[in-house]
Amino acid sequence: MDITLAIDAMGGDHGPHVIIPAALKAIQFDDQLNIVLVGLSDTIEAELKSLNISTSSRLRIHHASEVVAMDEQPQSALKNKKDSSMRVAINLVKSGEASACVSAGNTGALMAIARFVLKTLPGIDRPAIAGVFPCQKGKIYILDLGANADCTAEQLLQFAVMGSMLVSCVENKENPTIGLLNIGSEDIKGNEVVKKTGELLRASHLNFYGNIEGNDIFKGTTDVVVCDGFVGNVALKAAEGLIQMMGRFLAQEFKRNLLTKLMAFVSMPVLKSFKKRMDPRNYNGASFLGLRGIVVKSHGGADSIAFLNAIHTAVDESRSGVLKRIAQQLEIEHIQSQQATVSGTNNTTDNE
Repeated sequence: MDITLAIDAMGGDHGPHVIIPAALKAIQFDDQLNIVLVGLSDTIEAELKSLNISTSSRLRIHHASEVVAMDEQPQSALKNKKDSSMRVAINLVKSGEASACVSAGNTGALMAIARFVLKTLPGIDRPAIAGVFPCQKGKIYILDLGANADCTAEQLLQFAVMGSMLVSCVENKENPTIGLLNIGSEDIKGNEVVKKTGELLRASHLNFYGNIEGNDIFKGTTDVVVCDGFVGNVALKAAEGLIQMMGRFLAQEFKRNLLTKLMAFVSMPVLKSFKKRMDPRNYNGASFLGLRGIVVKSHGGADSIAFLNAIHTAVDESRSGVLKRIAQQLEIEHIQSQQATVSGTNNTTDNE
């Protein structure tokens, strides 16, 4: 299946120097993938020339005259930079010229522009950021990772629907399990929003496992973890910090003396394998779910390997039909909610 990605070539800490090599690798790996590099045409052409690469039917440039800075305020980027590489790339998704947009740019600006241009799917109040964490069973999907600090129970249910359909499509899991992140596994634990969310999830068509705690994330207890953006972002940053600390501690211990240095040499194959499994670059690419189009956010500091994984995420979502599946499941939940309301009204009338 041929697909076209619109890539914001100017975003991130490194811009075209990282993004363009990753795009070139992507089209080498996938002969059904076409890429549009969006940004300052002179800068993109110069980078392609330095790599001795020419544009083609599968790799073309779409000029955009402005660039959103990494520290720019989202509303400023939305109102004042209508020809930014970020916005033009998203416009290509809206027009149907591209199946998805990938950017390593300013997260807040990307979300604001994407939400304004693409709008949300029917039945979705707010988009959510979904990301992948390593766990004992492989990987686990978590949302929201920071788009919505405060959520209602109904919005958390929407996140659960989106996460479930994402995993079902991308990982080919027919009925993925959903865990609600809480301070305890018991139904009575948590604040009122979390308790209400649990009730909604138990009444839904989703495969709700129940409440899970923070340690369940890395155990891989469920396929999807649902939480508000405040909690999700704290979990994300805590996990990133833990991985960095573990790496530094290992390095320090192996450098302690001659014996430990020798042990490090002997253990090198194991250490390389461990590093590969924990490498955050392998999990780069967070999805903005709930929009009428696919938008994938790469980490701003990503290198070409990490950005390539973000491209793979956009390709997988484009080919799997995740937007259609989310819309279908939301309709099912909406119908069930209406039926439950009618049933409750009838019961009240009968009792009277």
